Amino acid sequence: MSLAGSLALTARKSQYQAESVIKNIIREIAQECAEKGHTVSETLVAFVVKAVVLDPRNGFNVDRTLTKNDVQKLIKLCVDRLLDPRSPSIETIKMQVYFDMNYASRGEFVEEHHRVLESRLAPVCREITDARARTAEELESLYRKIVSYVLLCSGLGSPTDIKVVREATAALQSVFPHTELGTFLALVKKDKERQLRELTMIVSGIRLFNKDCGKGGEGIDDLPAILKEAIPVTTKHIDCELQSSREAIYRYTALIEVMDGNPAKSNLLHLDQLKEALYSLRQHEAFLNIILSDVISSAQQVELTDKQYGAQMEQLKATVQSKTAIPTVQVYPLFISLSKLWNNFQDEIVLLSVLSNMTTNLQPFLSLHDELFPAQVIEPLLSETAVKSDEERIKESTGTRVNPSDFPTQEWFFPEYTANFERLPFQYHGFCGFTVATKDGLLIPGNPDIGVLKHRERFYVFNSKQAATTFAQDPDHYIDLIGEKAKQCAELIQLLELHQQFASITPHSQAQADEKLFIKPVTKCNSSTQTDTHLVETNIVKSYEWNEWELRRKAIKLTNLRQKVTHSVQTHNSHMRRENFTQVYLPKQVATQTKKKKK
Repeated sequence: MSLAGSLALTARKSQYQAESVIKNIIREIAQECAEKGHTVSETLVAFVVKAVVLDPRNGFNVDRTLTKNDVQKLIKLCVDRLLDPRSPSIETIKMQVYFDMNYASRGEFVEEHHRVLESRLAPVCREITDARARTAEELESLYRKIVSYVLLCSGLGSPTDIKVVREATAALQSVFPHTELGTFLALVKKDKERQLRELTMIVSGIRLFNKDCGKGGEGIDDLPAILKEAIPVTTKHIDCELQSSREAIYRYTALIEVMDGNPAKSNLLHLDQLKEALYSLRQHEAFLNIILSDVISSAQQVELTDKQYGAQMEQLKATVQSKTAIPTVQVYPLFISLSKLWNNFQDEIVLLSVLSNMTTNLQPFLSLHDELFPAQVIEPLLSETAVKSDEERIKESTGTRVNPSDFPTQEWFFPEYTANFERLPFQYHGFCGFTVATKDGLLIPGNPDIGVLKHRERFYVFNSKQAATTFAQDPDHYIDLIGEKAKQCAELIQLLELHQQFASITPHSQAQADEKLFIKPVTKCNSSTQTDTHLVETNIVKSYEWNEWELRRKAIKLTNLRQKVTHSVQTHNSHMRRENFTQVYLPKQVATQTKKKKK
């Protein structure tokens, strides 16, 4: 084996051993926590392990192999941190892990929901496609299984409700009578599965049409009405949670500013715990904004689907109305389309339920705040301090701007010169990087109107002109300070979206989102102008006509010659005035050759 091959093999072996050691550490930490009465997931333990190793205060060197004492120290630190009952930091990390494990984008959720549904129906589908029915009883049993599959797959009623089963059976018999079972059994498995899906959609469309006509629809809920009622309730619930978190954020931020540099007030509360609580609330606010955005998108999708469903139903009624026989080619696609639109309603119901449950499940991660920072302690400290909201802070800095000419080597962006300014992904989740670096991790929202600094393909906002100018003089220095602060408070890595600096402990979903949301600013565009040929229309005769044949036509029309009779006479003298032309063929040149006479 070559030297390069030996080195590669050694590297892979050492990497495998390191991963094995880490897995054993994680497993041992989880087991020790369970012995003390606390169940923790391995994902949470892995995040805490990496956070503890990164923290320079713990004295671990990531480039050095862990000794036995290092492993024991690491396990003890992780267990103590996981079981700390008064740590807002660990509660924030738990919240981040929960959200990363349970949240998915709209498209991913719908895809996963359909995959789970198909996996649950797979045994029923397999039982139908693998059937080898021969006798009448076996064929009847197979038909009942098809009816059950149609009901389970469509979600329109319970297969145990006799009324629902009768209605579904009648609809199925209208498109797939018992006599078609022989043809069905002769198909290959893939064709059977495809036909089952088509039958499900057609039967669903028939039942939905009958429900709208008042002739059926047993066990079918009015999903559009349910969604129109549930979405405002869910939105209001999220808004209330957001408002509560924001009020606490504003109080904590004001309190940190008061306590910073004031030892008398710092003795009443633990400043580091207060900042950890602020991070927890800011993370809760960020997650709620994501959920609220999804609910708003769901409301828009429901409104669009409802319009399409109504139009499709009207088209189906117009097609079926007063007709005794309708070609299947014409009506089946309408039933299938109706079924697909109803499936969209079902997806929105499940999505809304998941988002509502996530909103409720995020709240317990903030329960520690009331115990650590009771109102009777905080209110006196804020009695002489004005509590400002994020909007008020941004309003105070509105009107002051960075002068780009002061930084010839830096690139700045402003709202009026950037087409996609609102879509730019601001670094640190929109918080002022200078404040985070110089105020020991204090989170103050930045004001993009001051100016957005572009540095190393990242965009930074600031809460004041002074902060922007100071940061722009040495951006890398302040970026490193923020990175060091994030090592001490691991929850900041996800909250401030430091995915590039800490790729090893970035959640997979966040890393993917960071790559997808990267948008370049648009400061230039192609434009063109066009002027009219005649701005003012003058001296244009509308009746002018240049075509002499058109003039002739108009003249004939005016004289009305079609209503007159014309006589003509030709005399011996007049016929001589006529111009005559004659064409003849020119005579051909003819030559004759004779033999030459010899003397």
